[in-house]
Amino acid sequence: MNKSVKTPCIGVCSTVFGDEVCRGCKRFQHEVIKWNSYNDPEKRLVLDRLEALKVQIMESKIIVTDKKLLKSKLEEYKIKHDEDSNPLCWVFDLLRTGSQSIHNSKDFGFNPILNDTTDLSDLKKVMEDELFQLSEAHYQRYFKTEKYFNV
Repeated sequence: MNKSVKTPCIGVCSTVFGDEVCRGCKRFQHEVIKWNSYNDPEKRLVLDRLEALKVQIMESKIIVTDKKLLKSKLEEYKIKHDEDSNPLCWVFDLLRTGSQSIHNSKDFGFNPILNDTTDLSDLKKVMEDELFQLSEAHYQRYFKTEKYFNV
């Protein structure tokens, strides 16, 4: 049985203020507007792009040491995550939601790569900023093409 593709919306939409890339979920403005009219394969393409960017960001910052522990903590704390996505995305979602509440990353099945004293709230800000920058660059490169065709 196929699962319906859920929205990545986190309730912090900035496209209503004119942003081309949402500062909350990092979808493009047209994707936010048209989301409900997309079929599941179209939605999956958007989610796959966001997952690839999250993995790109997280693989240089985090090592998942215990996938089962991480999954159990996400469930225990009712952290919204896509079970089919890369566990690095789970850490991204966990830090997005509760970075200030995690005192020892080992208790959640992951470790920062640089050192154990990495402040997870700072890491959250860095990863959010990087995801926004990558999403914005992707939008400018592949969707804002009129600048190349206006004469």
